[in-house]
Amino acid sequence: MPAVLAHTPAQWRTYVSIICGVSVSLLVAVAALNYHVDPYLIHQWDTEKVQQLRPARERLSAWGKTYALARFQPEVVYLGNSRTELGLPSRSAQFGGRTVFNAALSGASLGDAIAMARHAVMVGPPTTVVWGIDAPSFTLEAGNTEFDRALVANDRWYLLRRRLIDIGRALTVDMTLDSVRLLQGSYGAVCHSSLALYGQRDAACVRDRIDGWGGTRAAIVPRIREFIRGAGPASDAMTAFAASIAQLCEHRVQLRVYLNPTHAMTIDALHQAGKGAAMAHWQQQLAVLFAGQRGRGCDARVYDFSGFNSVTTEVIPQLGGFEEMRYYWETSHYRLNVGSMILARMFGQGSAPDDFGVELEPATLAAQQARQQSARALYHREQAQAAAMVKALVVSR
Repeated sequence: MPAVLAHTPAQWRTYVSIICGVSVSLLVAVAALNYHVDPYLIHQWDTEKVQQLRPARERLSAWGKTYALARFQPEVVYLGNSRTELGLPSRSAQFGGRTVFNAALSGASLGDAIAMARHAVMVGPPTTVVWGIDAPSFTLEAGNTEFDRALVANDRWYLLRRRLIDIGRALTVDMTLDSVRLLQGSYGAVCHSSLALYGQRDAACVRDRIDGWGGTRAAIVPRIREFIRGAGPASDAMTAFAASIAQLCEHRVQLRVYLNPTHAMTIDALHQAGKGAAMAHWQQQLAVLFAGQRGRGCDARVYDFSGFNSVTTEVIPQLGGFEEMRYYWETSHYRLNVGSMILARMFGQGSAPDDFGVELEPATLAAQQARQQSARALYHREQAQAAAMVKALVVSR
């Protein structure tokens, strides 16, 4: 029989030391590579990397935006989901020379926006917050799954703690693979990161996504289905929202909250799905909440741009409209010209159609809701085909 080689304890310690040393060296090398290349821009602000073209799908945007808020400390912050991210212009004459950052997140629920509001206060606070909301996403359920709450500041040591978090993220396999792709030139160069546009989504990214759907026409129905699947408005979300608004008011932040002007077909779908009463009650709660904060001296107002008006009732391509809509990318997301009108209505500079946007106040809410019921009936008469499409969609969902 062949002799069995025996290893002394000293030799085993040497082997283990070598293996551990090599492993640690590899981990350090991987972390250093990913941290330096930073394919997801998780710790960049005002650097050359921010200006480089990236893939249309922006990964870990919550990481990049929370870091940018801490470094930039803007005076005006936008909050909300992808509708605000795509639709509100980060460069607007409304704010004069004040700095603006669009901190809205794609796929965000109300819970995500509340976390971002808390973060903005801790690293700022800003002087003004503009917050876009809508009924389906008014929930505390998971929205943007990449928004790790460890990214939210809770003390003055945030940037130091954040560096450690970023190094931990730099040890992941997906980041390593994308770092290699970026170095090889195969990572994708479609559009600019939202960080290059102060948090606003690049229109080229949106166009690439719409083209992937097959154009605006093809995106209409899937976007309506996606919209009405939302679980909101939820009662626990209103409680959390009220607490967040109170925190912002305590810091003397000027607040302008608005209901997103999704296309009339989306709101009609909610009505046809039996959610009209819940939306009416939700609007009443919002009106009371903001009236109460104004009574305490807070500059807080809420506006409704949703429903049925000259902007939201734009004819869709299927029913004789242009293939490229004037106000919408598709039925869920509005364009920057609509965002400019939203800011004009809320801050009093610029122009907007007379029927686009109304402040929600307890004393006038019932009359406003009655006008919307009449406007919906008129929409059904004037665009009966759109109403029929919505009804069929709701029935088949």
